[in-house]
Amino acid sequence: MKSLRVLSYNIHKGFSIGNRNYVLDSIKKSIQQYQADLVLLQEVIGEHEKHLNQPLHKPSESQFEFLADGAWSHYTYGKNAVYDKGHHGNAILSQYPIKKWYNLDLSTNRWESRGLLHAEIETPYHQKIHVMSLHLNLLENGRQQQIKKVCQYINAHTEPHDIIILGGDFNDWTEKVGESLKMDAGLEEAFWSIHGYHARSFPSFFPVLPLDRVYSRNLKPVTAECLQGTLWSRLSDHLALFTEFEI
Repeated sequence: MKSLRVLSYNIHKGFSIGNRNYVLDSIKKSIQQYQADLVLLQEVIGEHEKHLNQPLHKPSESQFEFLADGAWSHYTYGKNAVYDKGHHGNAILSQYPIKKWYNLDLSTNRWESRGLLHAEIETPYHQKIHVMSLHLNLLENGRQQQIKKVCQYINAHTEPHDIIILGGDFNDWTEKVGESLKMDAGLEEAFWSIHGYHARSFPSFFPVLPLDRVYSRNLKPVTAECLQGTLWSRLSDHLALFTEFEI
């Protein structure tokens, strides 16, 4: 059986919960040990004077370049929030070539700058896979608007037979967006498909809210894990999700 390994993670801009410690180097070591083919990241610093001067981060690199170094040869990044001295957003790290990418603005208000990063990736198994990393609003009304826009975008830019992987921080503590993604875009959530419930991924030190998800279309999930334990609870405020799909 050939497989495709996917890791999705909101890295909280490289800081531990409560912004107490800058832990990007530990995040890098932790995600690299899973040898994922695709890594979907949220809250990634693309540029920021203060963060780039952290002792474990080279000033010439963005966070996604630092995390990709030595493990993923291909990557792309989409700005969501832009401020005076920098910006942050979503990123995709890939073992396989990224043929093209697009960043869809999902912002619905001035306080939450959100987006969906879409990359078309070529693998040895299939000519093309659509890979998407997203971050949705905290408020229910905004999330519903965003999911409608996401489904419209997917239907406009993919064919029914196309393979899709959509992961990220959905902020969907009410667990309502899944029905729309299934009915309107044909997507199934991996953890739910295997375990019958969504992974509780927030907060990392005592995870009770199912905020993070990995959805797919035309793929069969065979493994779905929420990466827990002492190490992960000391990193971001979210836990990472690891999923393996049968090709």
